[in-house]
Amino acid sequence: MELDELRALLGRHARPDMTTAIDGVLISKVDQRSQPSPSMTGSVMALIAQGAKRIALGERVYEYRAGQYLVASVDLPVTGHFTKASPEQPALGFGLVLHPATVAELLLQAAPGDVPSTGAAAPSAMVVSDAPDELVDAVVRLVRLLDRPRDAAVLAPLIKREILWRLISGEQGAVVRQLGLADSSLTHIARAVRWIREHYAQAFRVEEVAQLAGMSVSAFYRNFQAVTAMSPIQFQKQIRLQEARLLLATHPNDVTGVGIRVGYDSASQFSREYRRQFGAPPSQDAARLRDSAFTMAPSLV
Repeated sequence: MELDELRALLGRHARPDMTTAIDGVLISKVDQRSQPSPSMTGSVMALIAQGAKRIALGERVYEYRAGQYLVASVDLPVTGHFTKASPEQPALGFGLVLHPATVAELLLQAAPGDVPSTGAAAPSAMVVSDAPDELVDAVVRLVRLLDRPRDAAVLAPLIKREILWRLISGEQGAVVRQLGLADSSLTHIARAVRWIREHYAQAFRVEEVAQLAGMSVSAFYRNFQAVTAMSPIQFQKQIRLQEARLLLATHPNDVTGVGIRVGYDSASQFSREYRRQFGAPPSQDAARLRDSAFTMAPSLV
């Protein structure tokens, strides 16, 4: 019955921006089914206590529901929406931000043989699993601390480490373990992902980014596809289009300027790719965003 207690706790402590008084702990509450919308995942573990969500990453589609958790080990552009949520039964989710340094510290503390070996190939950066009882129990104890702020400063870091250990040693542990290994394939790809995000408007050659990641071109391309479900160029396009939509929300009358700002030399190509991504050309979507007082809502994966 711990999911019942978790639902009550999450419903009581949910804020519009998803933040909580405990650093790195997020709470999501959505009271209606939503249209698919783009967002960035961050590096996070998300556990659904009530409701269901569908997420598209490249050509892959992930669905998870109450009692299941999702791990995103790299900050990725996704399109997602809640498929089960209502005012009477809102979708409720818990999130914990994952830090590579903490993962690495736990791996160093583990005794030899306590953690399965991690393969050389990069795993997908996003996975879904049923949440074991031990993980749900730790999450409940962590969220309870929001009602006990005097205890939170001491106990919250300990419970967060416990949750992380449950992930590291659990069914999807390979994804989380690679997050903490300095020389893992996932870490190399994450370095490339950060570079592309920071330079999304800049044209690049895959060979150059592969060199930055410290991998051969063939290994880089193969591992990038495995982690992100996209090629490097497709990944860049997703970032460009998400940034363009954010800019159009505040500059709806400057479609051409927005296209140039995010890296498009051709206005027709920008309009074509934007329409394919969001279902309407930039000018029409900008008007809709303006009329609906659009803001990019926070998203727990």
